[in-house]
Amino acid sequence: MAAVGGISEVGGSQNSVEIDDLARFAIQDYNKKQNALLEFGKVVNVKQQVVAGTIYYITLEAIEGGKKKVYEAKIWVKPWENFKEVQEFKLVGDAPSA
Repeated sequence: MAAVGGISEVGGSQNSVEIDDLARFAIQDYNKKQNALLEFGKVVNVKQQVVAGTIYYITLEAIEGGKKKVYEAKIWVKPWENFKEVQEFKLVGDAPSA
């Protein structure tokens, strides 16, 4: 169990539907605010912080103009209020090529 306020790894959830949905939500929010056309690729890493709700720190790959890039999203979720907000969404760099 995560301590309140502490940031912890989310084990085994990298490919969960809930986390993928949050990553897609962050991309949609970014696309709307920036008039961009990012496409979801995959979740690379997830951390969470338990506050009044949960803050998820999601590292994800997205495709922009045919190139894979890595972004970090910070999403605050309070399910009992049906509240979800992207607090931060930033480019980290190009995705490593396989």
